[in-house]
Amino acid sequence: MHRTARRLLGGLLAVGLTVGVSACATDDTATETAADTGWEFTDDLGITVELDEVPTRIAGLNDLTASLWNYGIEPVATFGQTSAEDDVAFEGRDLSDVAIVGSAYGEIDLEALAAAAPDLIVTTIYPADSSGEIAEDAAGYGFNDLAQQEQVAEIAPIVTIAYRGSAADVIERVVDLAASLGVDTEDGEVAEARADFEAASEELAAAAESGVSVLPVFATQADGWWMAKAADDPQLKLYQDLGVTFVDPGGDGYFWHSVGWEEVPNHPSDVLLYSLRFSMTPEEIAAQPTAALLPAVEAGQLYPWKYIGPDYVAQAAYMEELAGYLGEAQKVS
Repeated sequence: MHRTARRLLGGLLAVGLTVGVSACATDDTATETAADTGWEFTDDLGITVELDEVPTRIAGLNDLTASLWNYGIEPVATFGQTSAEDDVAFEGRDLSDVAIVGSAYGEIDLEALAAAAPDLIVTTIYPADSSGEIAEDAAGYGFNDLAQQEQVAEIAPIVTIAYRGSAADVIERVVDLAASLGVDTEDGEVAEARADFEAASEELAAAAESGVSVLPVFATQADGWWMAKAADDPQLKLYQDLGVTFVDPGGDGYFWHSVGWEEVPNHPSDVLLYSLRFSMTPEEIAAQPTAALLPAVEAGQLYPWKYIGPDYVAQAAYMEELAGYLGEAQKVS
């Protein structure tokens, strides 16, 4: 995969190495919490991680640590494409007790991570292509390569959640993980968050009935115009399943279709969602000569595309936001 495309996937694979713990492959991907003797969890690679005690010091990829935090599990360390301080998923969080051990893709301060003394490290993994299959030799998302992943696994075992299909399914896997870590996912705050998520889903579905077309993009002068394929992005697929009309950008590649600036006017939409990770601002997009010709840009219907974690809290908040955007947008293409 093109390095830029790989970097953009999160902005928008992991062999479960478990040095120092007992791990074995299994076909059963259901979550299992060990009895009084310890803890175990079977991740989406079919790897079962077993520990003597329920892990309480969690570190990992921003996207997952932010979601677990929304269920009450504050991470001891986190890393990702950006610093957690700049990641919208951590907006409003006090990060003073969290070690930020990586702020660019594949750049992880191993000494700082080890100093945080995590019991468990969590990450995601993307399929190799639209089939949803995960390559056996793929590193987990956030790791530069398998060699780096092996180094991280020497610090603490790794649990991997597959980021494929609909985010609705990924959310449930994160709930499974949270439950195994001791969170009450049936009642209380998680139940309330689930109800908010269901209400936001209905709100977005109602707003989507307007039929306005939506195109999510990542754009920089250096990397060009990258258009996301809703069917390949779990977050966007969730919205698509709720009725949001996404423009099919074409192309044979997985997740993204990129074009040169001269081809940008050939991909019109009513609404343009611009990535908040590294992408050009609405003002910069409007100032670009060919992008300025897009109907959505001419109408000023540009809204932020927030890449947030697979959890009820974060998704409900953004779906309400997106519903508002679709509700005020007009058909212009």
